[in-house]
Formats: sequence, structure tokens, C-alpha cells
Amino acid sequence: MLKRAPGLLLPAILAVYVPTCAPAVRPTMPPWDAHMAELYKRPVDVSERDTFHGPWGEEHAPDAHATYRFVRGKQHGVNPGLTVSDAQGREWHVKQAPQPAPKGAEGPAEVVLSRVLSAVGYHQPPVYFMQSFTVADAAGTHVERGGRFRLHDKALRVAGQWSWQENPFVGTRPYQGLLVILMMFNSSDLKNENNTLYEVTEPRDGVNRWYVVRDLGSALGETGRLNPKRDDPDLFDRLAFITGARSGFVEFNYHGWHQELFKRISPGDVAWASELLAQLSDRQWSDAFRAGGYEPIVADRFVRRLHQKIAEGRRLGETVSLPAPSMPQPRRPVGVRP
Repeated sequence: MLKRAPGLLLPAILAVYVPTCAPAVRPTMPPWDAHMAELYKRPVDVSERDTFHGPWGEEHAPDAHATYRFVRGKQHGVNPGLTVSDAQGREWHVKQAPQPAPKGAEGPAEVVLSRVLSAVGYHQPPVYFMQSFTVADAAGTHVERGGRFRLHDKALRVAGQWSWQENPFVGTRPYQGLLVILMMFNSSDLKNENNTLYEVTEPRDGVNRWYVVRDLGSALGETGRLNPKRDDPDLFDRLAFITGARSGFVEFNYHGWHQELFKRISPGDVAWASELLAQLSDRQWSDAFRAGGYEPIVADRFVRRLHQKIAEGRRLGETVSLPAPSMPQPRRPVGVRP
């Protein structure tokens, strides 16, 4: 039997799973031919958005007092989870928070980031957080620890996934701004398998297809490739946001997968996203974290650091001329090599 030296095992594994060259980032069609509302529609009422119940409202939320019927266990992913149904026949995909929660859990951060993205114009499915819930299965009726509840709504049909590197919006300001917002939250899990293409059976915003970033829970901590710490206010508070600039593009303190996505973000992109987030009130920020089940003292620390990052991004706008936010200006990006 062939033996391999222990020190060579990890490089061998990485050689299989890590590409030797970063993929090019390019639009799959000229950006001006894309229907921008499939990815983003700038709201005229950001300051009025409900960041506690989210865009789907309280009527779509799970019932904290109901007994849920077990459907099946989670088939993949790191966090424990299951699929359950309620008395209305609605199916819920539950990503349970590990013990102790919420620190280190994916569910709470995912709900917060989902609330913020939807408030500023990016599509999101109905997601909510519950601390615990009652489930009936073969073992009887018992209380389970809670987490993120995502509703399988009949208005949204999963049509597959979409690629960060190749999509109709690469180079447009809303696409670049989305990456900036994710960077502000130190979102690490930017995998194409987390990007969902939905067919909207009950069209919203005049479109019947949505490009959505889902599974946003690996955030609010450090960025990294192998099990980065998440949902950690101490780490989030001390880690830098912007580290410099090179050839007219902003450099970030990002150490996660697909660093090529962050190589061609301009000061104008950062300022645009920052101005968008700056429209959220203190109440809305508080409600977004409350929706994720955070204690106020922890939420306040995250919000304070996010305000600092927003201010840092807005300062970039003082030295650049920005196009009108409602009229995103597409740019054809150049493929990036390591």
C-alpha cells in the first residue's frame, strides 16, 4: 500500500479542491441587456422598510407556539438542521444554532444580513429566527433548539444556482455594491452553491426571476477559507475593513474564497453601497439584529462597528464623482489572475 508523508497530505487535498488559477469574472451577456430588477431594485423608502419581520411580513413568519411535524433531516452542510411542516401545510427548512447560541451560530447572522439586503433593494426569500420550537417525530413531541427558519413558499421555485464569476450583472454598480455590503459584514461563504436562481410564480417588481444570495450565516467574525470564526463581536470589532488601494481599486481585509471577486471594486462602488446603508435608521439596525435573536448589548457592538465601516466607505465618495444611484453604470470587468 502506497504511504504518503503526513506533511504532504493537506497540500494533496488542497490540490484537488482548490483551483490553481482564479476564474475570470465576466458578464454572461452585455450588462445593459440584463433586466437589473432580477438582482436589484433600489427602494424609494429605505428608511421605512420593516427590518424585523422583513419584506415578507409577519404573516409569513413561523408560529412560535405551534407544533411542527418532522419531514426529514438535513442532508448537507455543517450546522445541524431539519425540514418540518406546520399546521397550514407550509414547509420550513431549519438551520439549527449549535450550542451555545447565538455566538458562533450561522442562523442569527443569516437573518440579520438577509434583513439588511432586502431593506436596501436585494431580493431575499422569507427567513426568520426562533430560539426554540416544538416538533413531533417518531420519538414523540419534544422541544428543539431553534435557528433560522426558511419558508418554502409556492411563489418561489428554485431553478438552480448562479455563478459569482459569470452572470449578467458583473461590473454593474448593484453587483459591486452587493459584494461591498457582504464585505462589510465579513461574509466568508461566497460559494456559487449558495446563490439561488428563483422562478417567481407570482411576479414581484415586474420580474419573474430572482438572483438571490442565500445561506449568509458565515459572517460577523473573521474571513477565512477553513472554518473561520463567525458571529464574534470581539473579532468583528478589531478587524480592518479597507486596507488600501492599488491601481485605482480598493483593497479589503478579506481572506476567504474567491478573492478575485474583490480585486476590481472602485472607491465609487464602496461609497455607493455605504450611502445606501447609511439610509437605515438606528431603529432599523436594532430591529434587524433583534430579528436574529441577538441580545441588545451584543447587537449594539456589531452595529457600532458597521456604522464605522459605513462612515469609512462614505469618505471615499468625497474624492470621486458618483453616477446617479438609480442609474447603475455597467463596466466590463477584466478577468483576474492570481
